Amino acid sequence: MTNTTAATERSALSDEKSPLGWSDLPASLYIKIAIVGLLFYGFYYQEINSIVRQWLDPSWSHGFLIPLFSLYFLHQRKEPILSLTARPSYVAGLAGLLFFLGLYVLNIVQFKFGYGRPLIMLASLGAVVLFLGGWSLIKYTWLPIGYLFFAIPLPSRLYSQLTIPMRRWAAEVAAIILNLVPELEANCQGVVIDVIYRGQPMEPGLDVAEACSGMRLLMAFVALGVAMAYLHERPLWHRLVLLLSTVPIAIFCNIVRVTVTGFIYILWDPRYAQGVYHDMLGLAMLPLAFALYGLLGWIMGNLYVEEEAAVAEEIIVRKNNRPSPGEGPQ
Repeated sequence: MTNTTAATERSALSDEKSPLGWSDLPASLYIKIAIVGLLFYGFYYQEINSIVRQWLDPSWSHGFLIPLFSLYFLHQRKEPILSLTARPSYVAGLAGLLFFLGLYVLNIVQFKFGYGRPLIMLASLGAVVLFLGGWSLIKYTWLPIGYLFFAIPLPSRLYSQLTIPMRRWAAEVAAIILNLVPELEANCQGVVIDVIYRGQPMEPGLDVAEACSGMRLLMAFVALGVAMAYLHERPLWHRLVLLLSTVPIAIFCNIVRVTVTGFIYILWDPRYAQGVYHDMLGLAMLPLAFALYGLLGWIMGNLYVEEEAAVAEEIIVRKNNRPSPGEGPQ
């Protein structure tokens, strides 16, 4: 009898220490989540289907990864989410949900602002979480919900307006670097680089197309920067620097891409500067961007560790220099 009691106590202690998992949630809760999800999709199915279709465009293909990152963020906060006592906010949550649903319908009928429709959908998702889980659940889910913003493609007009200056910057810098090559003259005309090599003009000129603007790399890398800044345990200023660095790193990598494309076009073979080869070169910029981002994080991480080690060493030295009790000054 004693052995049975001891085994029961050990089992109870083991159960208390074991972390909670998603499988510990009751099946009824998953059924409720499925029902709410189907209702949400039923109301916003046009927006969801439209966004997924846009992800099929190579410029926004990173959108398929964004929901997976959001789910991973939720998993990282698994223990506090599973251990909290949900207190639904029926008043604020229902009021917010009704407001956003009405705004969505009004936008379709009256305002007709296309980009606002998926944004309202995300706000409605937050209102649903508030309605069912309360502010305590919003505390742990606001970032996974807000992170879905990176999965929403920009409006075509705004996308074009943002790509034009980026294309010009890449063309101008690439032309400067190309001019360093002997017997090569490169002149930038807007987003087109006119090239004269060994006295012979090359036709057509090197056009920095919209696909070469670096916008795809920029959007994907900013989304990654937010994820890395959130997941890594770093001081706040480290996270801000890493987040802000995503923009110049993406622009720099795109300039490298355009410049390398120019060298291939002029010094090697123009056919290797277009088509599938051009796309492969664009994909090669992602490892470069990740390497630069990781290098920056490593530098800041080492500086922080060295500072901590220096402080700890100073404390140890001072402690060792103190006279022992009963000892007088030497």
